[in-house]
Amino acid sequence: MKFNPIKVAFGRHETFALRYSWLTKGYQAVSKPKGNSIFSSDEATVVLGVGKNMVNAIRYWLQAAQLIAPAQSGFETTPLGDKIFGKKGFDPYLEDEATIWLVHWLIASNPELATGWYWFFNKFHKPEFTSQEAASALLEFAKQNIQSKFSATTVKQDSAIVLRMYARSKGNTRTPIEEVLDSPLSLLGLITQAPGGRTYYSRALERDALPIGIFGFAIAQVFEAMHISELPIEDLMYAKGGYPAPGAVFRLTENAMITKLERLIHQMPGIFEIRETAGIHQVYLLEKIEPMEFLEFHYQDQLQENVA
Repeated sequence: MKFNPIKVAFGRHETFALRYSWLTKGYQAVSKPKGNSIFSSDEATVVLGVGKNMVNAIRYWLQAAQLIAPAQSGFETTPLGDKIFGKKGFDPYLEDEATIWLVHWLIASNPELATGWYWFFNKFHKPEFTSQEAASALLEFAKQNIQSKFSATTVKQDSAIVLRMYARSKGNTRTPIEEVLDSPLSLLGLITQAPGGRTYYSRALERDALPIGIFGFAIAQVFEAMHISELPIEDLMYAKGGYPAPGAVFRLTENAMITKLERLIHQMPGIFEIRETAGIHQVYLLEKIEPMEFLEFHYQDQLQENVA
């Protein structure tokens, strides 16, 4: 979760933005008996129903979204992957928009495998920009902060993929229509595109559609990663010390951040608390909790609503 200037990754998606069916399809392939070697198997293109380059892209996105991880012989599903996409998982077919918010957080808080995504949502704060400005800013970030070798072309390409993955195309005829339709993250409205496609917007908003359970999961992950029991709200708003910030990743206004924290405290009492210390508003962790419990809170609540 913490940015490491030596452990970074650019261009591993083979220039393919994440598509709707890939997470379910890829997770299911890995979870089957002997599925750990599916990506190196001659049958991968048949099982996944895509070309060789897309096989590599699916493998990459599953890792970037923290649903699979390298194992002794190939790959294995992660406990988080099992919770969401398993046979008895919360949302194996990506039908709940909350899962898309969750996948967004998991990618944007993964600087080691999705460096461009981590940078865009945690470090790039221009509300209005062109694709060229974003590409130049990412390249500048790489030059100043990354200690391992990288290709300027690949870095710029990653910036373009970020925009393609999140912005619904408006008048840009160069993007294949299936890519526009198939990127689930464009539903979140975190990046929008002006008519004609030259200008992009990524503004802090209230984000009413962001479920409290997913928001709580992100907050709990930050506390867990930092091994702390208190943190200024400002640090949850703006990425500091190399850690991702939920406020930045979800593009929340400061007011929305506080409102969501208050709702989280109200809906799941006894875990977090907001206190003012020496004029600084801080969030306190009152009781250690597994981040996964926040996901259970969301999905089980949804389950009860659907049954009712």
